[in-house]
Amino acid sequence: MSRRRRKSLPVEPVQCEIEKLSHDGRGIAYQNGKIQFVDGALPGESVVAKVVGSRSKFDELRTIEVLTASPERTTPPCNFADLCGGCSLQHMTGDAQIEFKQQTLRENFAHFGGVEPLHWEPPMRSPDLAYRRKARLGVRFVPKRDSVLVGFREKRNTFLTDITECVVMDPRIGERITEIRALLYGLEARNTIAQIEVACGDDAAALVFRNMEALSGQDYEALVGFGQTHDLHIYLQPKGPDTVHRIWPAEGEERLSYRLEAFDLTLTFHPMDFTQVNTELNQKMVARAVEWLELKPEDRVLDLFCGLGNFTLPLARRAGQVVGVEGDDAMVVRGRENASLNGLDNVTFCGADLQADFTSEPWAAEGFDKILIDPPRSGAQEICEYLAAFGAKRIVYVSCNPATLARDAGVLVRKGYSLVRAGVMDMFPHTTHVESIAVFERA
Repeated sequence: MSRRRRKSLPVEPVQCEIEKLSHDGRGIAYQNGKIQFVDGALPGESVVAKVVGSRSKFDELRTIEVLTASPERTTPPCNFADLCGGCSLQHMTGDAQIEFKQQTLRENFAHFGGVEPLHWEPPMRSPDLAYRRKARLGVRFVPKRDSVLVGFREKRNTFLTDITECVVMDPRIGERITEIRALLYGLEARNTIAQIEVACGDDAAALVFRNMEALSGQDYEALVGFGQTHDLHIYLQPKGPDTVHRIWPAEGEERLSYRLEAFDLTLTFHPMDFTQVNTELNQKMVARAVEWLELKPEDRVLDLFCGLGNFTLPLARRAGQVVGVEGDDAMVVRGRENASLNGLDNVTFCGADLQADFTSEPWAAEGFDKILIDPPRSGAQEICEYLAAFGAKRIVYVSCNPATLARDAGVLVRKGYSLVRAGVMDMFPHTTHVESIAVFERA
């Protein structure tokens, strides 16, 4: 059998005239009728770029020199921004990043939903450095360099970026990348630690080491000592997610926590639980969602994809009765724990298949005055088809994917709702991730 010969890439850099940005933040140029996607380039710029990939309809390039710079260009705050895949827009000013995300949301509403809000809300923003509280760091021992790498993958590559710090991550972790690398290099198991999950609460931060083989006593003590020295919670994950367990501190509940001060709430979570990565933006997002629902003391409210109660419990501070529904049983338990912790008795957490029609469930029988929905990236198309059956006057939709929000908005409008207002929330500064929020009102 003949083996397909890999197409050779041009060795010489090429000059590109950038016309616009793709939705993944790359500059778009054209050469001989072929599309060029150029990492690190902005609209209106002339750049010199190296071809790093080629397909029949497009080439992929990486900027190596800017000949004519855009007014929207800025110096990245991170020394590794050109290579690290953790961020893709650090070369763009913050205002330009926000405008790019707003334009993405506008285009998605038009293209996938055929709708536009009656009012565009100003963007919600937060500090763009030291904000990230959740992350998954790759780990790799490189024998040829006699070094352990810890960090994110390179842009459009499987290699780990050789970083010594991360300025967008919570400083309790981001400023300790070098120390974490040294720790791992000193372990006998340095070649069998696959990744590290990072989770930070208000008062404590945790590292979950994915150890593919059992650790020696010496390695175990080294990890415990690292936790003691740097005041970090240390966990191991020898197999699947259900094997995660804490080895330091040795006593106490395996929980981190964060506050929602505006609602006098403390929420606890396990390091492997889903929580929002940006605590300051989360505070603003929750407050806006509650405000937009225009709650009354007698309202009965439904919170779909409720997780551990990030929206559910604040809603319970303002409404008469709240039902939080979640497909993950472990998160249902966590929600109940948080309701008890905060002394709330007007909230019920229920488990349900959120891909099926749940309108006949006992907790749904009385209907709802208001609904909040915060689905995963896949959205909630099926759910939106029958939400109108509850008769809710207002629906607030929090989204991490503008395409599925737009699609679902089209469904809700066809079901008799008006898209009253919408806007972006910069949950992930310096990335192309677009978080957004929209409110629908019964027409």
